[in-house]
Amino acid sequence: MLEHISCPLGCSKNDEVVLTGHDLLHDLPGEFTVVKCRTCGLMRTTPRPTPETIGFYYPDDYGPYLGTQVNQAKPTSRIKELLKSLVKRVFNFNTQRLPSLAPGRMLEVGCASGAFLHQMANQGWQVQGIEFSEKAAQAAAQLGYRVHAGPLETAPPPDAPFDLIVGWMVLEHLHDPVGGLQKLREWARPGAWLALSVPNARSLEFRLFKEKWYALQVPTHLHHFTPESMGRVLQASGWALKKVHHQRVLSNLFASAGYVLRDKGYAKLGQKLIEFPERGGRWSYALYPLAWLFSVFGQTGRMTVWARVSE
Repeated sequence: MLEHISCPLGCSKNDEVVLTGHDLLHDLPGEFTVVKCRTCGLMRTTPRPTPETIGFYYPDDYGPYLGTQVNQAKPTSRIKELLKSLVKRVFNFNTQRLPSLAPGRMLEVGCASGAFLHQMANQGWQVQGIEFSEKAAQAAAQLGYRVHAGPLETAPPPDAPFDLIVGWMVLEHLHDPVGGLQKLREWARPGAWLALSVPNARSLEFRLFKEKWYALQVPTHLHHFTPESMGRVLQASGWALKKVHHQRVLSNLFASAGYVLRDKGYAKLGQKLIEFPERGGRWSYALYPLAWLFSVFGQTGRMTVWARVSE
């Protein structure tokens, strides 16, 4: 079942069609149109699956569910942890970059199987999560963390306000991003920080690949943000945009090229490139100088934004 929606910022109907795409991640059926509001610039997928039917496009092997599992059976050594920390400082990809904060109370929206919750808990934070997938939420809860299994819309209010709220590649999945951010605003203490990562629809990648852009991911990506439209959505939700960090990664570029090659009959080579975001490994470090240059001009396919509660 599909639904047509208007601009979540309340603009009068004044849309232009940007593209029509399909689910390339799992090859599930359906054709989906992305439109752009000429008034505010926010892009959205419409028609789109309803909240009751969107789960069809999130199978249990959905990448973020598997990629955020914590392996407690093989704890890493102190030396490996130090090396990992050093590499992260040298190659700052900006993927989960946070403001400098003392540990407090943190909520992760879209916590998947709990890897980031686990990481922050080990740094002294009191953590809670929200996760749409019941199976992934159970995996996070089994680590000992309090996790609401279900969408943000059905999550109960916390016992106390949060100092930090994060959402890594989750805002684009919300049916109502403005309402969701307003709810998070109500749960935040004065001066609290919000850190979000989303695909960057103003990037060169998007302009080059359009419906073959790896980060498009219709129909699970319901909204498609630029830095400007992100600022407008945050402002309408009671948050003030403070900083945009363009992530220093080019994985979307390679995966998008893989979709193009696959459609042209180069199935094996195309599939290898499509798998790059998950299996790029050391190549991600080799490509860092070029990715860093792209990020300087705001042209990488993902961005991390910081916002604070508006006064």
